[in-house]
Amino acid sequence: MKALTRTIWLLSIISMFADVASEMLYPIIPIYLKTIGFSVVLIGILEGVAEATAGLSKGYFGRLSDQTGRRVPFVQIGYFLSNISKPMMVVFVYPFWVFMARTFDRMGKGIRTGARDAMLSDEATESTKGMVFGFHRSMDTLGAVIGPLLALLFLYYYPGQYKVIFLLSFIPGIFAILITFFLKESKHLVKNTTSQKRLFSFIHYWKESPILYRKVVVGFLVFALFNSSDFFLLLKATQAGLSDTWVIGIYVFYNLIYAIFSLPLGILADKIGLKKIFISGLLLFAIVYFGISISTSPYYFIAIFFLYGLFAAATEGISKAWISNITAKKDTATAIGTFAGFQSIATMLASSIAGIIWYNIGAAATFLVTACMTIIVVLYFIIFIPNTNRK
Repeated sequence: MKALTRTIWLLSIISMFADVASEMLYPIIPIYLKTIGFSVVLIGILEGVAEATAGLSKGYFGRLSDQTGRRVPFVQIGYFLSNISKPMMVVFVYPFWVFMARTFDRMGKGIRTGARDAMLSDEATESTKGMVFGFHRSMDTLGAVIGPLLALLFLYYYPGQYKVIFLLSFIPGIFAILITFFLKESKHLVKNTTSQKRLFSFIHYWKESPILYRKVVVGFLVFALFNSSDFFLLLKATQAGLSDTWVIGIYVFYNLIYAIFSLPLGILADKIGLKKIFISGLLLFAIVYFGISISTSPYYFIAIFFLYGLFAAATEGISKAWISNITAKKDTATAIGTFAGFQSIATMLASSIAGIIWYNIGAAATFLVTACMTIIVVLYFIIFIPNTNRK
């Protein structure tokens, strides 16, 4: 595939190693947090605050990347911060320290995401962005398959030794950081000369952005407002009686499906339209959340997480490709970062609300509300967003 340049391969390999590190921890974090006294509500608030931190920093640093005309330093610093946060979570078990560690991790993601995705967009054409972002998500998610498998293997021989996994996850993160030094700045990068560099300056982009961008992002944000952290899916699996091994296993399975289908669905989206694939993904999401509200059997969870993997493959990379196709090249990092900033505020509310609903009413109500709202978002995209990939 000639469209996959050296830079795309490097960024994809970096993301793969970083995800090995992160996903060694992701399925065990809710289990670990409960063992040190975190309630479901506190876990929801923790993830909400962490995601909000990531989002706000994505907006600010995405705009800063466009203004400075630099991408690589943001990528390097972002992966560095995320990696050093991992051993921090086991140094102390006090809630404040855990919040700080998760915030460091999400801050790192916020610093790198806009610049990294802009680099991917710069390497693609309008007709290949679905494939490029799909390939990157596929490689990224391959790391999300390898990471939990390593955690599962370790826990098989050393049950309950969660703290050691946090320390081991630091190793693949080092590889990701080292590879970032092989990245090169694009010679054709256009600098955005806007002078504002305040924390919330990216919000000004919303006022000057294309109308289609705003309409698409509104749909994304309404969905994000009810799409809480994946932690709640894993907690539901635990609540249904699945063992730690089963929970990690179905999470690996979900990521495997995600990795396998990201590239094919990206290529298909380039051919038939990004909107069609994205809406299909939302419909799968609604089915998943309706289904998981009543699921009890481990085998039922396998089917649910298979569909959830298809949903992720049909939406994650597609949404970024869609945004980059409806905005100017000089604003790519800002456009993606602005969306991510608002999205993370919505996610913060979503995770907090989900934790409260779960605590007061029950898990089923949490998932049913989300499924119903997703159907409304699908109708919004069908009615109000035109069928085009073009700017």
